[in-house]
Amino acid sequence: MGIFSNIKDFLFGKKFNAPGKDDSTPAQPQARQNPAQVSPAGKPASAGTILDRPTQEIDIEAILDREAADTAQKLNWRQSIVDLMKLCGIDSSLQNRKELAQELGYTGDTDDSATMNIWLHKQVIRKLEDSGGKVPAELKD
Repeated sequence: MGIFSNIKDFLFGKKFNAPGKDDSTPAQPQARQNPAQVSPAGKPASAGTILDRPTQEIDIEAILDREAADTAQKLNWRQSIVDLMKLCGIDSSLQNRKELAQELGYTGDTDDSATMNIWLHKQVIRKLEDSGGKVPAELKD
């Protein structure tokens, strides 16, 4: 499992712990049938089930704001990949950020950590949105 997967798993696992949400029963992704795998009798074949994105958007902003409020450190996840990783309980060391950059396809110089960090933050936000997360409009490019 990669570092981005750890970030996503942390945030998407927290989705039902948001204020006002019932965290006792997590929603399951909606299943749809693959038309190519419907049996001749018209009944769906169980092996042909494809999982769609969750039907409920995950409010990334609410989760990270709540995590930031619950920590003694002042962390700015909206601008810092280091702080975002810390809020997700992930080691934000340069080595881990380089690994995340490689995982996400960064082609720049990983020794230029400032440029890499800016790129990483944008990519992580973009990928969270692509995965079904609701991200603040001001963080979208």
